[in-house]
Amino acid sequence: MILLEQYKKSILDSGARLVTEKIPTVRSVSLGVWVDAGGRDETLETQGLTHFLEHMIFKGTKNRSALEIALEIESLGGHINAFTGKEMTCFFVQMLDENIGTALEVLADIMANSLFRPEDMVKEKTVILEEIKNLEDSPDDLIYDYLISEVYPAHSLGYPILGTPDTVQSFTAEHLLNLIKNSYTSDKIVIAAAGNIEHDNLCELIEKHFSFIPGNPRNNSQKLPDFIPGRKVWERPISQAHICIGTRAFPYKDDRKFQLLVLNAILGGGMSSRLFQSIRETFGYAYSVYSFAESLSDTGMFGVYMGTDKNKIEPAADLVLKEFKRLCTEPLHSSELSRIKNQLKGNLMLGLESTSSRMNRLAKMEVYLQQFVTLEDLINNINQVSAEQVLEVANELFHDSRLFTVIFTPTEE
Repeated sequence: MILLEQYKKSILDSGARLVTEKIPTVRSVSLGVWVDAGGRDETLETQGLTHFLEHMIFKGTKNRSALEIALEIESLGGHINAFTGKEMTCFFVQMLDENIGTALEVLADIMANSLFRPEDMVKEKTVILEEIKNLEDSPDDLIYDYLISEVYPAHSLGYPILGTPDTVQSFTAEHLLNLIKNSYTSDKIVIAAAGNIEHDNLCELIEKHFSFIPGNPRNNSQKLPDFIPGRKVWERPISQAHICIGTRAFPYKDDRKFQLLVLNAILGGGMSSRLFQSIRETFGYAYSVYSFAESLSDTGMFGVYMGTDKNKIEPAADLVLKEFKRLCTEPLHSSELSRIKNQLKGNLMLGLESTSSRMNRLAKMEVYLQQFVTLEDLINNINQVSAEQVLEVANELFHDSRLFTVIFTPTEE
């Protein structure tokens, strides 16, 4: 059964866009203010600035302290947070429908009236330096940063979202104000909401509370660097080896992303996937093994991760490459393809029982496609994937000239 969708879109007086999906069977609302600005807009000297601004916006305004910002939402049982990605920054709340006016007022306040006091900046830099240390102590997360920096060498897509200790320490209030002036403009703002809401009422509340700087749409003309395949190994003070094998994939607008979804599910999308069954169940080489796929405005990423014993690096990596080759030479059997499609459709439907998942979906479709794609259309796209198409995509992605391998291996000591 397809879930009923009540989608609406408005262009606000400011030029910002509002997209909503009404779900009358719930009492909650997930609402996010999405800014078309992320890590790829930074330079070598400013890497981490977008993430630093995301932190600083919560540190106090002319009207509220940092504690009061949190209390005003949490005392009503709600949740407020933010995240920074390669291309977008999102400030979001999840509230009972009756309290969405309060949530909008708080969001509008932090985005328009943040003070960026010197003492707050000093403390938050320390917090982010600890966040960087935490990532350094999490090799299964850190290795993804190393992989993407090799897949997009000397390019802002390859910069770490958190920045470096040196760049973080260099940021000033002027940096933050310039970023807001240039990137937090109405043409780069999408407000997405899903839950028990009335679109027209939400329009009125947003017009009442929010004001955005006018601006001109960003032209993402930054040329992607040439891809150079290879393999790099780093020694780290860890107990287990970590391996990531990846390549560039398809943009959000590219219909081949549906074949990639099928490919991803077959390779590493759960306990029944080929990699899990081979590397963990048959050979016992890894506890954690999975594949991942991500689409951006003009490119994408696909990769495989696993953690294994340092003496099993080569045989484990060979098993991944063996599965790559198998997908390039053996068309999927109709029964396996049908099973994977059912798995994807079930995951899609289950995920969209969450208002936050629906809100995320709304925003990404508006930013990347400027249109709404129904669940029925998404399911039809999955149903139309053929074994021949999966074979073609596998041959495009898994050629030796398109793969880069990153390995963390334990030090000898």
